[in-house]
Amino acid sequence: MEDLAALARLVEALRPWLGQLVLAGGWAHRLHRFHPLASAPGYLPLRTRDADIAFSPDLPLAGDVGAALEAAGFTEELLGDQVPPVTHYRLGDEDGGFYAEFLVPLHGGELKRNGARNATLAMAGITAQKLRYLDLLLSSPWTVTLGPELGVPLERPADVLVPNAVSFLVQKLLIHGQRNGRKKAHDVLYVHDTLELFGNSLDELRAVWQSQVRPTMNARVAGRAVRTGRTLFQEVSDTIREAALIPQDRRPRPENIRGLCHQALEAIFGQDNQRSARPASSTTR
Repeated sequence: MEDLAALARLVEALRPWLGQLVLAGGWAHRLHRFHPLASAPGYLPLRTRDADIAFSPDLPLAGDVGAALEAAGFTEELLGDQVPPVTHYRLGDEDGGFYAEFLVPLHGGELKRNGARNATLAMAGITAQKLRYLDLLLSSPWTVTLGPELGVPLERPADVLVPNAVSFLVQKLLIHGQRNGRKKAHDVLYVHDTLELFGNSLDELRAVWQSQVRPTMNARVAGRAVRTGRTLFQEVSDTIREAALIPQDRRPRPENIRGLCHQALEAIFGQDNQRSARPASSTTR
């Protein structure tokens, strides 16, 4: 409930811009439970202390978002040596407190022409971090209506954008190789829990992949996402075993995580998965 109250304060502060902002990351996963295609399982969602908020710099944010956050009680925490620095907008002083950070897609190289890192962007009184493959989360988002009936203590209901479940999954697969061990395990569990959450709607997710997500992607990148999903859950790995140990209110078996993810991703990707298998197997031989 404390998390939902913090989320409510963030949503109230950002209400004028909600039509341009997509709540990504762990909070998107939690809010997916409120989507009509979801069948909520009998366990608690994974908790996260940070709210990732994605937006496109091609649609400039009007006004001063930073001032609105400050008025709602959020304070800036500057990190790193980038110019401008990575910024967390923290609610409360405790180290484990709720905070928000803003994200925009990274286009082009990792470095600017002057050799500085192409890592951050300042706009509308906030600083956003640039990340690769974030475009996926901005394409064809879903809308979730939040309000007191869902335990979110807002003054009035608010429509919040979240990535569609397929974009959420594909982005996790694409960044898997860039993550460290612990974050890899968390992402595997996010993939598993998302697929279980929408396990009764795999036909609908396959339609989303074919009509909304895959057409927006470079063919090479789409193929890499499909191959990653196939190889990641081909057999039980140490990463999958570590993922099974993360939840505090359940203890999924690594074999079940692997099996569910393998079958569900096959159902979503369909013929794309079969095509990706041929070059992968021939290369191995």
